[in-house]
Amino acid sequence: MRALLSTASGGPDTLELTELPDPQPAKGQVRVAVKACAINYPDVLIIEDKYQFKPPRPFAPGGEIAGVIDALGEGVGDWQVGDRVMGVIGHGGLATSIVTEPQRLYRLPAERDFAEGAALILTYATTIHALLDRGRLQAGQSLLVLGAAGGVGLAAIELGKAYGARVVAAVSSEEKAAAATAAGADETIVYGRAPFDKEASKALAERFKAAGGRGGFDVIYDPVGGDYAEPALRAIGWEGRYLVVGFPAGIPKLPLNLTLLKSCDVCGVFWGAFAARDPQANAAHVARLFELWRDGKIAPKVTETFPLERGGDAIAKMAARGAIGKLVVAVG
Repeated sequence: MRALLSTASGGPDTLELTELPDPQPAKGQVRVAVKACAINYPDVLIIEDKYQFKPPRPFAPGGEIAGVIDALGEGVGDWQVGDRVMGVIGHGGLATSIVTEPQRLYRLPAERDFAEGAALILTYATTIHALLDRGRLQAGQSLLVLGAAGGVGLAAIELGKAYGARVVAAVSSEEKAAAATAAGADETIVYGRAPFDKEASKALAERFKAAGGRGGFDVIYDPVGGDYAEPALRAIGWEGRYLVVGFPAGIPKLPLNLTLLKSCDVCGVFWGAFAARDPQANAAHVARLFELWRDGKIAPKVTETFPLERGGDAIAKMAARGAIGKLVVAVG
């Protein structure tokens, strides 16, 4: 098999395209011929040893895949060779073949292609958990989405609208604003690039407050962090929920007096741990996502594909926060 391996800590330029023997599934495992692998921000972090999990090297990044089962380990009864699958595997997806536990996989609908399948679970499962479990989003409430043109941002817009919220999308360019509007955002805000001085931070907070109206935002979805966090928090409403999803712009330091004044919650969102701790609740969310996907209320936006040998370019684009929607590597 071919694999794009991380052999040393560093950026995408350290990845090496390598030929390896095909892996063999152990008892209870399946082997998947990988056809597509979506790139997500954890892929940027994991090769730099900055992610929560540090797999032993060498390893292939890429935690979200779609493909075809081509071998079964002993004792696997619910799957067959030839089944089309999609799933989240943690890492290893930038390789033409992987072995994994079948419970990490879902059946890819016949009408969906591999790129779509690879681009669905991680962003949408994270977001439905964030909005419903942590954000307690209700129909008629208001939702501010930062970084709204990225994979999780567009997912938040679509799911926010599917559950009846008014959605304001905050992005860094007019092109991204157009993508957010196409996904269903009711209003867009184009902000500048951080870092912000005190006056710029205050000005952005005023723009967020104007968009949130007199009552402020009920839920704020923040997969960006950095200097964008405090201005957004200042626009939260009474007993609002601020959802901490990620930090590509840096880890912010929030003034906690704001949480007292607004009686609001700052809620961490760690979908991977949630899925492991409460697999039944996660399975219910994923089943709902498949229904919304079938009904056309959500749809992964794959905006660019890369061949395996250019998988590092996809990770570099993600690191530079230049992606709109999902980036996918065509592996097989």
